[in-house]
Amino acid sequence: KMKATKLALALLAATGISAIATPVMAYEAGDWLVRGRIVNVNPNDDSGRLYTDAFSPGSYASVGEGITTNSDTIPELDITYMITPNWGVELILGYSEHTVKAHKTADSTVRGLPTFSGSSDVIDTKVLPPTLLLQYHFAPNSNIRPYVGAGINYTYFFDEKVPSNSLVAASGDDIQLDSSWGFAVQAGLDVAINDDWFFNADVKYIDMKTQGHFDDTKAGRLRVNTDLNPFVYGVGIGRRF
Repeated sequence: KMKATKLALALLAATGISAIATPVMAYEAGDWLVRGRIVNVNPNDDSGRLYTDAFSPGSYASVGEGITTNSDTIPELDITYMITPNWGVELILGYSEHTVKAHKTADSTVRGLPTFSGSSDVIDTKVLPPTLLLQYHFAPNSNIRPYVGAGINYTYFFDEKVPSNSLVAASGDDIQLDSSWGFAVQAGLDVAINDDWFFNADVKYIDMKTQGHFDDTKAGRLRVNTDLNPFVYGVGIGRRF
């Protein structure tokens, strides 16, 4: 709620700036729009479990009551090519870092796995989610230029590690997160500052899923299923070329 409030205030401020601005040049076919944003990647992970095969090798059983992932605030670069004054294609670049937590592991008899009533860090990982979106710009010749977009996302997980404070695996255990494909949607607003520079506010939803695999931990082989599905809130400055 706090993030949504801050974004709304930013949009109101941008609208106030545009009201006193003089008319500026419209977007044209062939324009390149380059935006630099500060974004908050906020996973919407209300599902996910931690499983082990320690009870019966080859057959996984749940030892956790849920998986959550922390948010991260990062710089982001995106580039839009305008096919026509209304239609553009945007490529989003940037990476974030996240910690996956397992909650309320149930059984202390699983190969010495400790029981805990809170949560335990399971995975630290970096996430590279290049996303390609087809955008429609509603008012390319206005000072206020709202747009929507839809497209595809490829998520690559790298530099996966077991945190040193993990209760379910040891630091140095082998862990790998599967890459994934998913859809993405967005809505945003460009507010002209002059002919070339503009303020931008943007929100995206990205369909992002993964499965993590641990080998030979103190709790046997572990598997983590999680749907990250983040909302990405961003504000920044752009320039037309």
